[in-house]
Amino acid sequence: MTETYSKSRQRAEIAFGSVQTQFFAKNQAAEELESDAQSQQAKTLRLREARLAREQSDRVSATSALIAKRARAR
Repeated sequence: MTETYSKSRQRAEIAFGSVQTQFFAKNQAAEELESDAQSQQAKTLRLREARLAREQSDRVSATSALIAKRARAR
């Protein structure tokens, strides 16, 4: 049940197939870029939280050391 199309119809089908392929390729590329951006944002957030926790810990340690030094000086 193969149908034979006119040459202009065949060219149109080929052109449409090319456009459709490009469209899906662009969509896939856009999805990949969005996924990369989301993973980068998640990593940035994790690193920021780790840095803030480390800075808080350093402040607590420095405060404790200062209090201990003042207590020894008395």
